[in-house]
Amino acid sequence: MALRQALGRGLQLGRALLLRFSAKPGPPGGLGRAERPGPGWGLGARGAAAPAPGPGLGLGLPSRYRFFRESVAGLAARLQRQLVLRARGAGPPCGRAVFLAFGLGLGLVEEKQAEGQRAASACRDIQEIFTQKNKLLPDPLASRRWQGFQLEEYLIGQSIGKGCSAAVYEATMPSWFQKQEGPRDGLLLGQDPAIAPQSEGKQSAQHTATAFPLAIKMMWNISAGSSSEAILSTMSQELVPASRMALSGEYGAAIFRKHEKGSKQLAPHPNIIQVLRAFTSSVPLLPGALVDYPDVLPPKLCPSGLGHGRTLFLVMKNYPWTLRQYLQVRPPSPRLATMMILQLLEGVAHLVQQGIAHRDLKSDNILMEFDSAGCPWLVITDFGCCLADESIGLQLPFTSWYVDRGGNSCLMAPEVSTACPGPGVVINYSKADAWAVGAIAYEIFGLPNPFYGHGKTQLESRSYHESQLPALPENVPLDVRQLVRALLQRDASKRPSARIAANVLHLSLWGESILAMKSLKSDKMIGWLLHQSAAALLTDRLIEGSSVETKVKMCFLANLEYEALCQAAFLLCSWRAAP
Repeated sequence: MALRQALGRGLQLGRALLLRFSAKPGPPGGLGRAERPGPGWGLGARGAAAPAPGPGLGLGLPSRYRFFRESVAGLAARLQRQLVLRARGAGPPCGRAVFLAFGLGLGLVEEKQAEGQRAASACRDIQEIFTQKNKLLPDPLASRRWQGFQLEEYLIGQSIGKGCSAAVYEATMPSWFQKQEGPRDGLLLGQDPAIAPQSEGKQSAQHTATAFPLAIKMMWNISAGSSSEAILSTMSQELVPASRMALSGEYGAAIFRKHEKGSKQLAPHPNIIQVLRAFTSSVPLLPGALVDYPDVLPPKLCPSGLGHGRTLFLVMKNYPWTLRQYLQVRPPSPRLATMMILQLLEGVAHLVQQGIAHRDLKSDNILMEFDSAGCPWLVITDFGCCLADESIGLQLPFTSWYVDRGGNSCLMAPEVSTACPGPGVVINYSKADAWAVGAIAYEIFGLPNPFYGHGKTQLESRSYHESQLPALPENVPLDVRQLVRALLQRDASKRPSARIAANVLHLSLWGESILAMKSLKSDKMIGWLLHQSAAALLTDRLIEGSSVETKVKMCFLANLEYEALCQAAFLLCSWRAAP
């Protein structure tokens, strides 16, 4: 007999036995007809609607309960076969009590299962609504006149910054530039930078991003060769956050994907940079090139240069600040800092869900803009060191020291920095970026990054102990302090995932009514989620240009998973209950 039927039968007969032993003596004949349980009694009865099994779950239960249900199925069947004999008096009263307890106990499991199924279904409905709401804005370059696949189409401004592999310049389209009020310095390709007009003073970063809404990243090409196909292949990691339109120019997305069968393309996310255009072009002489990076220029532009004459260009939105620049000028309040960490965790959780590891998270690789109230919105950028291989996902075979483990060695998670190569050795990156967010949290809260220090103040990820981590300021909420320490656990199995960590901060910021309850109930949780959903939709519709807080809530609801939310709630409750 099927397990569901066994559970239902156990509950029916258990209730009958309970009534028989507890009822007052009555006329002969046993239980009256009115006292018999009906066919729909109990959650496990035949008349109850059976919830549909979820993917990878046994009859909708979490996978950790699957073995429990399979193992008790045989026991339930044996007990049921013995029930008739025991009901006729062939078995002792204790045997009847055992069967009664068994049936009632499994009935409670069945009840919890049904509640979880209803809650998970509600979460999926909410997720579907906000996944549609969170779609990014249309491509600003998708016009008939401007396709954006040639460098000559852009008006190039001043240098924004440079790293170890690229230089970034502000840019716009000439027609956009003409609409800006007042003069603004710029360089149209083909113009000699020596005669370009000079700026009469440094303008604010916010104004620069408005006048030049685009940023062009020019990769330095020393070893990729001069053919476009070789450049796209060698620098394919930079194209992971590229939109479909971005890859439809020079060779077309189909040809590029055919050449790079193992590479991943990242689905868009509000907290991750999106590459709007990607193309190869001849290396131009841009402002400051001869001073800032002469060695990587081609010999025709600099006689001592080692670069090739052609390279990869990436067009993105221009953000006014990096996280590092912002923290040097304007330290955020504890609540704003918490929302900033939450955004980073949302971005990292999306990467993990897509099977991608960034591997180079640091404050220089996080860009920022602000809403009308001055609240910061963060995006993760610079994917040149990412792990994005379709064939291996987040499990990197570490067979020799020549395998690339990532970029930023200071913020390399312990399981990565301590790995030793060998046959069958695999590095799991599923929680490595979350560990880096925990380290960056110190900078966001106004303290030095403990893994960037010097001398005795510096901690190394390969050898530190959790007791050595500096204490965060007392004005930081307790939940956040506990979470940062949890993210920096050396043992990855004790570290929360980015998804659960993000849910912890969501509940800490907006779920106090749920956490204040003595026990978590699925109906109360769903009620709170529906309230958050309605408020987010109403605010998004009434206020032009959604606030950062509304966007964060919408992002949370678009990635809602009931089991992960419950794990975060239990984690928070355990921290608050600890002495």
